[in-house]
Amino acid sequence: MSSPAPVQDGVLLIDKPAGVTSHDVVAVVRRRLGGVKTGHAGTLDPFATGLLLVLVGKATKAQRQLMELPKRYEVVARLGAVSSTGDPEGQITETGRLPADPPPLPTGRVRQRPPAHSAVKIAGERAYKRARRGERLQMPEREVTVYRFRQLWREPEPRPSRLARAGFEVECASGTYVRSLIADLQDAYCLELRRTAIGPFEVRRAVAPPPREGPWQAPPVIELARALSMLDAKPPH
Repeated sequence: MSSPAPVQDGVLLIDKPAGVTSHDVVAVVRRRLGGVKTGHAGTLDPFATGLLLVLVGKATKAQRQLMELPKRYEVVARLGAVSSTGDPEGQITETGRLPADPPPLPTGRVRQRPPAHSAVKIAGERAYKRARRGERLQMPEREVTVYRFRQLWREPEPRPSRLARAGFEVECASGTYVRSLIADLQDAYCLELRRTAIGPFEVRRAVAPPPREGPWQAPPVIELARALSMLDAKPPH
């Protein structure tokens, strides 16, 4: 394996692919950087893609500040069906009922219930662990902030043997569950979910996770002081 890349305290913008966990990405970055202290500022579900802020060295001390930044997402929703988890990994039930076009899209302060398959703790245990055991959970409502929620496109006619789809853009405060926003449209669930921005950081400037083996060019770490100074920029909403 090549030598660990030079590293400094700062923020590494990673474009997470589908099928891996945020923890997996952080672990391989830590390994490739020679075991330096590493964390992240906001989990992405395994099926989701897009921007993951990997914190390197002393940047881990700014985790809370970075996690509180607003987020922007692009969503492809499947219409006429529901999912037990709000995503493609759950039990899918086709209803054949389609939301209005366009559906009512709430913004401002919104009350929502996190998905049962989420990292919210219930009686000290992650909800998804209890849900996987088959427990029926009544998730507590929470109030979140949605800055923008708009329909970008909608298929006029679904392709043969496939339900209709629609695309949405969501800008929201930290703690908002996009899966719940889509499920609350009724008869819809997240087919694809991509995080495109976290505060001033955008996925178009992100790089792929490092390979587990083989060469890896020096990662474009944003020096910590510069990353924190970027937080004064106007938020995406």
